[in-house]
Amino acid sequence: MEKRKTHHKETRAQFVLQKVQPALLGLMDGSVSTLAPIFAAAGLTGTPIKAFYVGLAASLGAGISMGLAEALSDDGKVTGRGSPIIRGAITAVATAIGGMLHTFPFLIPDIKTALHFAYGVVVLELIAIAAIRYKFMKTPLWSTIVQVIVGGGIVFGIGILLGKLGAGD
Repeated sequence: MEKRKTHHKETRAQFVLQKVQPALLGLMDGSVSTLAPIFAAAGLTGTPIKAFYVGLAASLGAGISMGLAEALSDDGKVTGRGSPIIRGAITAVATAIGGMLHTFPFLIPDIKTALHFAYGVVVLELIAIAAIRYKFMKTPLWSTIVQVIVGGGIVFGIGILLGKLGAGD
């Protein structure tokens, strides 16, 4: 029985290290790194579709960049992190998804409505990231919520501020 528990713990740790951690890394990066360009573009142009294309470009570019960075970071042999190609692909897809979730609301033609939907999506993304960190990485729930929301809030604020400054508001 003890051997089975040990094997289960090792399998779970390997799953977290090789799958969850790269996905979480990508989701966090995609969700946070694309906030400033998308919301700055929305503020600068006042045109949702232009913000959408900026978000699409930022999300896909970040996905490719993060996927390559993860895949090239190590071959997995020394660290036990598994296949670099699989980790890179997981990170790339998660990064693109993280950026695209709050980009999709900018397909709504009205900028105010698009912004309000996007704000709500950002909040849900950050809460989901905190929940994943809590469940798989065993970080204390309230500290992970504060860390994720403060970090995301800073980048979000930069995007809003630069959009307003650039638009002359």
